[in-house]
Amino acid sequence: MTAADPHPVDHELVRAATEVARTRCRGDNHTMAAAARARDGRIITAVNAYHFTGGPCAELVLIGAAAAQGAYELDTIVAVGDRDRGIVPPCGRCRQVLLDYFPTIEVIVGTGDHPRAIPVADLLPERYVWADHQLDTP
Repeated sequence: MTAADPHPVDHELVRAATEVARTRCRGDNHTMAAAARARDGRIITAVNAYHFTGGPCAELVLIGAAAAQGAYELDTIVAVGDRDRGIVPPCGRCRQVLLDYFPTIEVIVGTGDHPRAIPVADLLPERYVWADHQLDTP
Protein backbone atom coordinates (compact mmCIF):
# COMPACT_ATOMS: atom_id res chain seq x y z
CA MET A 1 0.00 0.00 0.00
CA THR A 2 1.27 3.46 -0.87
CA ALA A 3 0.11 6.81 0.38
CA ALA A 4 -1.36 7.50 -3.06
CA ASP A 5 -3.31 4.22 -3.15
CA PRO A 6 -6.98 5.24 -3.55
CA HIS A 7 -8.13 1.80 -2.40
CA PRO A 8 -5.96 0.65 0.52
CA VAL A 9 -6.46 -2.88 1.81
CA ASP A 10 -8.01 -3.10 5.27
CA HIS A 11 -5.68 -5.77 6.68
CA GLU A 12 -7.50 -5.80 10.04
CA LEU A 13 -10.62 -6.87 8.15
CA VAL A 14 -8.75 -9.69 6.41
CA ARG A 15 -7.37 -10.86 9.76
CA ALA A 16 -10.87 -10.81 11.31
CA ALA A 17 -12.35 -12.91 8.49
CA THR A 18 -9.39 -15.28 8.62
CA GLU A 19 -9.83 -15.79 12.36
CA VAL A 20 -13.56 -16.47 11.99
CA ALA A 21 -12.86 -18.94 9.17
CA ARG A 22 -10.26 -20.69 11.32
CA THR A 23 -12.31 -20.85 14.53
CA ARG A 24 -15.97 -20.94 13.46
CA CYS A 25 -16.06 -22.80 10.14
CA ARG A 26 -16.37 -26.44 11.04
CA GLY A 27 -17.52 -29.11 8.66
CA ASP A 28 -19.44 -28.73 5.44
CA ASN A 29 -22.18 -26.43 6.77
CA HIS A 30 -19.89 -23.43 7.31
CA THR A 31 -16.96 -23.18 4.90
CA MET A 32 -16.59 -19.43 4.34
CA ALA A 33 -16.31 -16.41 6.60
CA ALA A 34 -16.83 -12.77 5.76
CA ALA A 35 -15.94 -9.54 7.51
CA ALA A 36 -17.06 -6.02 6.68
CA ARG A 37 -16.15 -2.59 7.96
CA ALA A 38 -19.20 -0.56 8.91
CA ARG A 39 -19.19 3.17 8.27
CA ASP A 40 -18.86 3.75 12.04
CA GLY A 41 -15.68 1.63 12.14
CA ARG A 42 -17.12 -1.57 13.57
CA ILE A 43 -16.18 -4.92 12.08
CA ILE A 44 -19.09 -7.25 11.44
CA THR A 45 -18.41 -10.96 10.80
CA ALA A 46 -20.47 -13.89 9.57
CA VAL A 47 -20.20 -17.38 8.11
CA ASN A 48 -22.09 -18.98 5.26
CA ALA A 49 -24.89 -21.46 5.81
CA TYR A 50 -24.19 -24.09 3.17
CA HIS A 51 -27.14 -26.18 2.07
CA PHE A 52 -27.78 -28.20 -1.06
CA THR A 53 -30.77 -25.98 -1.81
CA GLY A 54 -28.48 -22.97 -2.16
CA GLY A 55 -27.98 -21.65 1.33
CA PRO A 56 -26.68 -18.09 1.68
CA CYS A 57 -23.06 -17.15 1.17
CA ALA A 58 -21.12 -15.55 4.02
CA GLU A 59 -21.44 -12.12 2.39
CA LEU A 60 -25.24 -12.38 2.37
CA VAL A 61 -25.40 -13.62 5.96
CA LEU A 62 -23.17 -10.68 6.86
CA ILE A 63 -25.61 -8.17 5.34
CA GLY A 64 -28.36 -9.49 7.62
CA ALA A 65 -26.09 -9.66 10.66
CA ALA A 66 -24.97 -6.07 10.06
CA ALA A 67 -28.57 -4.86 9.82
CA ALA A 68 -29.43 -6.72 13.02
CA GLN A 69 -26.64 -4.76 14.70
CA GLY A 70 -27.81 -1.44 13.26
CA ALA A 71 -24.99 -1.20 10.71
CA TYR A 72 -26.71 -0.20 7.47
CA GLU A 73 -23.70 1.33 5.74
CA LEU A 74 -20.75 -0.92 4.91
CA ASP A 75 -17.55 0.42 3.37
CA THR A 76 -15.43 -2.70 2.75
CA ILE A 77 -15.99 -6.47 2.71
CA VAL A 78 -13.83 -9.57 2.37
CA ALA A 79 -14.55 -13.30 2.29
CA VAL A 80 -12.07 -15.96 3.41
CA GLY A 81 -12.28 -19.71 2.95
CA ASP A 82 -11.81 -22.26 5.68
CA ARG A 83 -8.82 -24.63 5.79
CA ASP A 84 -6.42 -21.75 5.03
CA ARG A 85 -7.83 -21.10 1.54
CA GLY A 86 -7.32 -17.37 1.94
CA ILE A 87 -9.31 -14.60 0.32
CA VAL A 88 -12.07 -15.78 -2.01
CA PRO A 89 -13.78 -13.36 -4.41
CA PRO A 90 -17.57 -13.05 -4.15
CA CYS A 91 -19.75 -15.14 -6.45
CA GLY A 92 -21.92 -13.46 -9.06
CA ARG A 93 -25.01 -13.35 -6.87
CA CYS A 94 -23.09 -11.75 -4.01
CA ARG A 95 -21.54 -9.19 -6.36
CA GLN A 96 -25.00 -8.17 -7.54
CA VAL A 97 -26.48 -8.01 -4.03
CA LEU A 98 -23.51 -6.00 -2.73
CA LEU A 99 -23.88 -3.56 -5.63
CA ASP A 100 -27.60 -3.14 -4.97
CA TYR A 101 -27.26 -2.70 -1.19
CA PHE A 102 -23.96 -0.81 -1.08
CA PRO A 103 -23.09 0.69 -4.50
CA THR A 104 -19.85 2.23 -3.20
CA ILE A 105 -18.58 -0.73 -1.15
CA GLU A 106 -15.05 -1.93 -1.80
CA VAL A 107 -14.32 -5.65 -2.01
CA ILE A 108 -10.98 -7.12 -1.04
CA VAL A 109 -9.85 -9.68 -3.61
CA GLY A 110 -6.53 -11.22 -4.62
CA THR A 111 -4.38 -14.05 -3.43
CA GLY A 112 -1.44 -14.54 -1.12
CA ASP A 113 0.58 -11.42 -0.53
CA HIS A 114 -1.24 -9.45 -3.23
CA PRO A 115 -4.68 -8.50 -1.92
CA ARG A 116 -6.30 -5.41 -3.35
CA ALA A 117 -9.45 -3.46 -2.61
CA ILE A 118 -11.63 -2.61 -5.58
CA PRO A 119 -15.06 -1.01 -5.96
CA VAL A 120 -17.80 -3.61 -6.30
CA ALA A 121 -18.90 -1.94 -9.54
CA ASP A 122 -15.55 -2.94 -11.07
CA LEU A 123 -16.44 -6.59 -10.44
CA LEU A 124 -19.55 -6.21 -12.60
CA PRO A 125 -18.76 -4.74 -16.02
CA GLU A 126 -21.90 -3.85 -17.97
CA ARG A 127 -23.70 -4.15 -14.66
CA TYR A 128 -27.41 -4.27 -13.99
CA VAL A 129 -28.48 -1.92 -11.21
CA TRP A 130 -31.80 -3.14 -9.86
CA ALA A 131 -32.94 0.28 -8.63
CA ASP A 132 -32.47 1.74 -12.11
CA HIS A 133 -35.09 -0.61 -13.52
CA GLN A 134 -37.94 -0.19 -11.06
CA LEU A 135 -41.14 1.38 -12.27
CA ASP A 136 -42.16 4.52 -10.46
CA THR A 137 -45.56 4.10 -8.86
CA PRO A 138 -47.97 7.03 -9.11
